[in-house]
Amino acid sequence: MNRQTLFNAQQPCVFDPLLSAGSSAIAPLFTEDQLGCNFNSNPWLYDGLISEMTLSGSTQQCLQLIAPVLRELSDGQHDRWLTLISPPQHVTAQWLRDAGLNRERILVLRPRGLQSSQELAYEALRLGCSHTVVSWFNQLQPAARSRLTRAAHMGSAQCLNIRHTAAI
Repeated sequence: MNRQTLFNAQQPCVFDPLLSAGSSAIAPLFTEDQLGCNFNSNPWLYDGLISEMTLSGSTQQCLQLIAPVLRELSDGQHDRWLTLISPPQHVTAQWLRDAGLNRERILVLRPRGLQSSQELAYEALRLGCSHTVVSWFNQLQPAARSRLTRAAHMGSAQCLNIRHTAAI
């Protein structure tokens, strides 16, 4: 079995249970027809390799919301890392422990020198040492998204981008 086949068979997207048709995980507020899109065909919303989550509120509130997602990703039976690219400064080793994350399965990477966070995310995805790369990009332009998608394909990985908007 080649690497891509193994990836497709064993690694569902982070939000597959929530976005799949007939899921009982959440009750949809709108149908795909009402939204004017199809989650399986609109790559800006959901392309299977890159998922985005937009959070609003204080940093502490947003970290409380994302902690269970990160905990689930760090506790999985993966043989690769959960990698956090340039997380907010509040995401410290102590916060990871307090949130109940498996620190033995997590890499926290921050760019050095002239390297950007997007370039670091691209490399982390491309190398395939991570099952999921979590990034914090408020603006992910279509060209950058396409580049990250290609890297995710190359590394048989997935990316979760967290957008944080200020509280109203």
